[in-house]
Order: sequence, then C-alpha cells, then structure tokens
Amino acid sequence: MIRSELVRMLVEENPGLSVREVEKVVTVFFDEIVGRLSQDGRVELRGFGAFSTRARDARTGRNPRTGESVDVDAKRVPYFKPGKEMRVRLNVS
Repeated sequence: MIRSELVRMLVEENPGLSVREVEKVVTVFFDEIVGRLSQDGRVELRGFGAFSTRARDARTGRNPRTGESVDVDAKRVPYFKPGKEMRVRLNVS
C-alpha cells in the first residue's frame, strides 16, 4: 500500500472528512513518528508494533560496479518490531 491508497481508504471510511483533512492527519502521523525516531525515541502502537532505531557501526563496504572499497560512516537506521497481535493475525491459516 502506498500513501495515496491509505488516504483514499481513510476518506472512503470517513465520509465526514475531506481529502485535505485526511492528508493532513496522515502527514502529521508520519511526521510525529519520524520526529520521535530522530530524537532516538521509540514509537509503540499497541497491537501493531514498535518503531525504533538501531545503530550501525562504520565499516568498509564495496562498490558493486567497480569492486572498489568504500568507507561507510556509522549511522542510525529505522527498525520495526511487529506486535504480538500482528504476528498472530499474519500467521492465521
């Protein structure tokens, strides 16, 4: 699902809201998650999962085209851990 599909589905399920209002809600929702993660925080949505960041150490990588060694800086990357309810719903046969 892409962002526009999410907005469309929310508009269909909430006829009292305009497309602009739903887009604003979706934007604020994602901006708040990114903002919290950028402060090394954690976002937990009960029944869905938790977003956090993990540290990656600096390393030496390889350019796949040339095979040349490239230094890759240390960085933080987003990480998602699904909640128990999501895991159960995904594994129902």
